[in-house]
Amino acid sequence: MVHQNRILQLFLFICTSFVSSSSIPWPPKENYFDQTLDHFSFQARNLTFKQRYLYEDKWFKPNGPIFFYCGNEGEIGGFWNNTGLVFELAPSFNAFILFAEHRYYGKSLPFDKSFQQPYIQYLSIGQALADYAYLIEGIKNKFNMTRSPVVAFGGSYGGMLAAYMRAKYPHIVKGALAASAPVRWVAGEGNFHDFFEAVTKDYHDADPKCSEKIKNAFTVAVQLSQKPDVGYKQLSEQLRLCQPIENDFEFYWMLKWARNAFVMMAMLDYPYKASFMASLPPNPVNVSCKNALSAIDPIPTLREAVGVFYNSSQSLMCFDYKTQFIECADITGCGLGNDSLAWDFQSCTEMNLHDDSDSTTSDMFTSLPLTKQQVTSYCQQKWGVTPAFNQLSTFFGDYIWKTASNIIFSNGNLDPWMGGGVSFSS
Repeated sequence: MVHQNRILQLFLFICTSFVSSSSIPWPPKENYFDQTLDHFSFQARNLTFKQRYLYEDKWFKPNGPIFFYCGNEGEIGGFWNNTGLVFELAPSFNAFILFAEHRYYGKSLPFDKSFQQPYIQYLSIGQALADYAYLIEGIKNKFNMTRSPVVAFGGSYGGMLAAYMRAKYPHIVKGALAASAPVRWVAGEGNFHDFFEAVTKDYHDADPKCSEKIKNAFTVAVQLSQKPDVGYKQLSEQLRLCQPIENDFEFYWMLKWARNAFVMMAMLDYPYKASFMASLPPNPVNVSCKNALSAIDPIPTLREAVGVFYNSSQSLMCFDYKTQFIECADITGCGLGNDSLAWDFQSCTEMNLHDDSDSTTSDMFTSLPLTKQQVTSYCQQKWGVTPAFNQLSTFFGDYIWKTASNIIFSNGNLDPWMGGGVSFSS
């Protein structure tokens, strides 16, 4: 009962407090856990890999809670440095902070050739959740915290994992805070078209003329592409591209590159300067709109607007759109480096946010479809896998928000993922 009351106090504190900025311990304490490679094979249970984790125990007192961050699609240090809430809460609750790195991301690579078949086959949500369950139990024993309740935290995909941990391992995780977790979309509810409409709303709310001007810029770009001999040259010059557009494939790559900038700025529209995923000024959507409205012609409008994301330092003489945006199975893009390979694979297997996803007439983008058929073809060619479009819906469905308990779903009003989150009580 003491644990239950303490968890209730924590949830009330989260719901009523304002989180101010504070100093996050750096560098974090780091260690590795001998993790089972395949939790679902009795023949392979002797195979292990080193799973990285970060922790801070300076606020912990006996029987205090463990604040467990469910690492998501990236190196765990980046999430440690940009998740201030747990560090705000820890002193008040005498909590132990534990950040787990997701398998196949950062330094938690099971193989030297982790991103090749057959080695990448062990990258799945089920394996990652089991990793976290065993890691929590191992850390509790190592630090003599067997009576400490665990609260899971996470954002975006990590928020999904936090909710899934509470639902799948309720005897281990007593509560969860799932921020910007699109659990409804992956459960087959709602409409992913809402994503691009939400991005557009962010720009419209900054200035109605801004979203209109950006929409017009995309329209003019498509019109120029109808006369490729002169249109591609004009686009390349006015956008200041390092490599000129030479064919339709490169033209649509450029459009996705441009759309990606607006999507990322909407997702990272913090009121303070941030370097998480990109170096951005405070309120990047507002800055992008200011730049767009200062331009006279449509294509320079596009250039100045996306430059806030791709050239925040204003040091680039041209945009290398082919390296700044890598097309993958995720319609919002996968980023660069090994982490992008891992996320591309997950987008090809379980993390399918595709309902023949595309822009609509109600958003500011042009039509850039990514259908299930296209994704399937890409994934079969790239990874030799066929997407399981309904797997998460089958595994979890609406159970997460209709039956599971002690989960706080938080959604930012400016966050494009809000439409896929849970915004009601059950």
